[in-house]
Amino acid sequence: MTPLDPAAATSLLCDADGTLFPSEEPAYAASADVTNRFLASLGSRRSHGPRELQAMTNGKNFRGAAHELAAGYGRELVRAELDSWVAEEKDVVTAHLRTVLRPDPQVRGPLMRLAGRLDLAAVTSSASSRLDACLEVTGLAPLFPPERRFSAEDSLPEPTSKPDPAVYTHAGQVLGTAPGAGIAVEDSINGARSAVAAGYPTVGIVLFVPPPDREDRTAALREAGVSAVVASWEELADLLL
Repeated sequence: MTPLDPAAATSLLCDADGTLFPSEEPAYAASADVTNRFLASLGSRRSHGPRELQAMTNGKNFRGAAHELAAGYGRELVRAELDSWVAEEKDVVTAHLRTVLRPDPQVRGPLMRLAGRLDLAAVTSSASSRLDACLEVTGLAPLFPPERRFSAEDSLPEPTSKPDPAVYTHAGQVLGTAPGAGIAVEDSINGARSAVAAGYPTVGIVLFVPPPDREDRTAALREAGVSAVVASWEELADLLL
């Protein structure tokens, strides 16, 4: 675990889904049909509900989840085949998130406070187009300029997904933010593992985690190496400022 030193930080590297906005549950609901058809193509004989799919793949993008699911069926996916599934899932989920996400003062207000001292960046496993849409409809786009948005799906030479630390490493290199000068914020276990592996002190946030799951998520985040866990962006701002 890298020690948390707010005074040394110049940048805040924020996960997006489930961290900046409550997109994970509606995303899995929208994705379920595509994911189940993908599983059927692998040989699955039953459908999985959104919550089950989320438990199976939380913190991974569809590409990363598809690789993992295919491996479970002893399949190695052809790149063109996988790209087709990824594009379909991205379009369906992005369109749905545009209709359900809204601005949230309990996120924007504290983020504006944090932006007064720290440079904000978004570091996500999701596709750039999905991130852009979510930032737009939640009113957060001005706080995360395009050059400070990083996607494991689109920003790297080869697409990957958290918990691979590549997207955090890439973001730090582009921003010129060494691990000691950046703090990551993550809601998922795979996201926390990604940030911690890249060397960034990480704060877990459980604001959008369903209340019955928060105690277990908090324990799992601590096991993944986060330096602290907060229940809200206001609490995070108080911790860092």
